[in-house]
Amino acid sequence: MDKYFNNNTLLKAIFKWKWHIIAVTITASIIGAIFSGPTFITPRYKSEATVYPSSLEEFSDETFTEQMLQVMESQEIMDSVVKVFDLMNHYDIDKNYKYAKTALIDEYRDRISISKTPYDAVKIKVLDKDPEMACNIANEIMRLYNVKFSEIYQSKKLENAKLYKRNLDNKYKFIDSLKKDLAQITQNGDMLNYLYLSKGNSIAYFSNSSNSDAKNIADAIALVELISSETEAYSEIKIEYEEELRQAEGEMTFLNVISKPFVADRKTYPVRWIIVALCFISTLLLSILLAVAIERLNVKE
Repeated sequence: MDKYFNNNTLLKAIFKWKWHIIAVTITASIIGAIFSGPTFITPRYKSEATVYPSSLEEFSDETFTEQMLQVMESQEIMDSVVKVFDLMNHYDIDKNYKYAKTALIDEYRDRISISKTPYDAVKIKVLDKDPEMACNIANEIMRLYNVKFSEIYQSKKLENAKLYKRNLDNKYKFIDSLKKDLAQITQNGDMLNYLYLSKGNSIAYFSNSSNSDAKNIADAIALVELISSETEAYSEIKIEYEEELRQAEGEMTFLNVISKPFVADRKTYPVRWIIVALCFISTLLLSILLAVAIERLNVKE
């Protein structure tokens, strides 16, 4: 191999075929510049957004960032984006094509990527021939994520609110039954003001009443204390219920936008100078190798 690429042979071949090498290399570079133009390769513009999850709750073992990725990459959001922007036509896919759905998904995945950053944020990157469309798609994915997670979040909150409401109803019925028992003990047919009845004044109260039986006094005190504790528990449950209901009915945002998408004024793909440079370098090397091979064949003859 060293003998094949002897410096003298290499230099001799380059010098002898220099004009051919130059002509072929320049021609290849020009062809690369032409075929990398918009006539042959549709330019694509990039729009990016970086977001962090916000106001989420742990519904599973997944992190908040993983939850965001799962929702943004879901089939439901993809179908919504496709429908909103009529991507089937935008991507020039024939609806009658046998594998139109597969082609659409491939195009979507090729142009739209959602990934996790090293800092647990989520990056949305959209490439499209229309820079405004790319920006709009990125914004729509964020909006749909917020809508979707609002549905998930509100559904969970409503479910919690229903449980609290059921507990409230049961607690209210229990307290009501205790009050009725207390009213029966007083034997006056009216609801006793159980805030008045306490260990300090119960004996005085009952001493002035028609019934001073010690057992009734003890039962009444026990009922008053139970009603008091149950009423306090009822108030705590009601606070939780109202909070869950407020969150279920309120409007919330579930992402913080760190970097907003914008309409690009410069194409991202293709990078023509890279294509031209690759054409130049590869053609130059191949031309030199071909020149050396021709010289080697001539020497053998």
